[in-house]
Amino acid sequence: MKFEYKPGRFYTEKDGKVIAKLIFMIGNNVVSINHTFVDPSYRGRGIAGKLMLEIINYAQEHQFMIEPVCTYAKQFFTRTDKYNDLLLK
Repeated sequence: MKFEYKPGRFYTEKDGKVIAKLIFMIGNNVVSINHTFVDPSYRGRGIAGKLMLEIINYAQEHQFMIEPVCTYAKQFFTRTDKYNDLLLK
């Protein structure tokens, strides 16, 4: 799945409708993940997880730390310790 980037968000559309998005803010070299959304008709396909990998890659490329704020982001990072070096402590 291909995600588009606009400052403060990654998203994907189908037929002109946003079906998934991740909203974030950057400050003091920290990416705060504030909102993750997947249209109900597209849930269960791993799209939210792919959005998380997109923001992880973005943070790594820019040498940012990550602060999971939204519920999904918090859950994602508690399920794995693979990215602990990126998490704001």
